[in-house]
Amino acid sequence: MRSLFIFLFLFFIQIFSAQEELYANGIFQFEENKIQKIFTDRTRVRQGPDINSPILDSLQTNSRILILKKDDKIIQLGERSANWYKISYQKGGQTREGYVWGGNLCVGYRSKNGYDFLFGLSKTEPRKDKQFGQSFGQNVAGIKVVEDNTLIDEVLFDTGSGESLNFARFNIESGHKLQNVELTLKAAVSGEACGIAGYDQYVLFKDKKLIALPQLMNVGDADVYYHSEHFIFPNDKGGISNAFIWKMEEMEKDEKDKEKMKRSSKTYLWNGHSFKLK
Repeated sequence: MRSLFIFLFLFFIQIFSAQEELYANGIFQFEENKIQKIFTDRTRVRQGPDINSPILDSLQTNSRILILKKDDKIIQLGERSANWYKISYQKGGQTREGYVWGGNLCVGYRSKNGYDFLFGLSKTEPRKDKQFGQSFGQNVAGIKVVEDNTLIDEVLFDTGSGESLNFARFNIESGHKLQNVELTLKAAVSGEACGIAGYDQYVLFKDKKLIALPQLMNVGDADVYYHSEHFIFPNDKGGISNAFIWKMEEMEKDEKDKEKMKRSSKTYLWNGHSFKLK
């Protein structure tokens, strides 16, 4: 009976959600008159803001574009919702214009040491919940590294959906001194409401290769619950050489408003090429 109730609950939630007004994910909100970059290779440039509009051109990953105007029309592909944008770009010595879907654009990009690093959402994959047997769409994000307009590596990782995609951050972090690691990248997505999980993804860059570390999750619900995960790297306070430490802290208040704390940690060994749990 309990399983039947859960199935019916999820079924009606899906129907209700389908009838709701469509909103664009916050991470795909781009400012007008600002430079942006293409994330999805061979992104189609269309004559109008519609998937059935004639294709004018296609742009490769890392192409620079100028956002001219955000169109009111929103479409959802998989678990990604975004507006259409009118853009301007240079190609063949000419300035051209057209429309692209916002989900194909970078949500963050950085340049360092002759490399361009791009962060975006790559696709939605069908997954199945093992406990209840329900199918769902899992957003898969990616970080790409480009040198001289040539893609040299890409790493994929699961990320949030819906309200977890209100904000995005993408940075090159300093002060981390793992052996043979040239750069440490950090991509993050998060929401703005209580109880909405945020995800941090660290990626190491060495020898023109990207290496994704275990993903971190953080969530809080006012002052009654929170779950926090973070890494301690070498040269950070408490760090150790050729290793990094995962730390978790969780607090939950019981029915008597008494705090219950949980803490744990794991050490990952780094040999200059890969990591493993100690």
